[in-house]
Amino acid sequence: MRIGVLALQGAFIEHIKMLRQLDADAVEVRLPAQLDDLDGLIIPGGESTTIGKLATSYGLLEPLRRFCVNRPTWGTCAGMIFLAKDIGNDEQPILAAMDIQVNRNHFGRQIDSFEIDLRIQGLSEDPFHAVFIRAPVVTQAEAPVEILARLDDGAIVAVRQAHLLATAFHPELTSDLRLHAYFCAIVNESMS
Repeated sequence: MRIGVLALQGAFIEHIKMLRQLDADAVEVRLPAQLDDLDGLIIPGGESTTIGKLATSYGLLEPLRRFCVNRPTWGTCAGMIFLAKDIGNDEQPILAAMDIQVNRNHFGRQIDSFEIDLRIQGLSEDPFHAVFIRAPVVTQAEAPVEILARLDDGAIVAVRQAHLLATAFHPELTSDLRLHAYFCAIVNESMS
């Protein structure tokens, strides 16, 4: 299993380390040709506007859009924004792959970052320690989007749509491999 991590900006190294702990062949992706032999892709957290601009500069935007159509892709934090169909900003380059509406920086500035234990559908009953840094939330999710996790106030922070996965938080900043294993299982499913 070969999984790429978009390495334009953000926490891509941490994702690669976690994938390698799960024995996945994890590689950095910066150019369109590097998407060709991948079974899956992670779009890391960072700054979604910057990721969109860099993807455009590197000629990656259209190849990424084509990749997402039928190959597993997971966006974390800024990656969730990048995958969404609606972010309330027509100027910012996005992939528009998932049927979700996202509110960027829902929780405020960097100083408003927080950590919380979440129950995530599809993982064991043990809570997942989630790290939220200037995080978005899903404000609207249309079928066939499946809601995997909500905060106590009802805010949607993890969703899946077939082979696409999006989380508002940063699983790569924990030592818990369960979400990366969950994504690897989606990749395995798509390979069979």
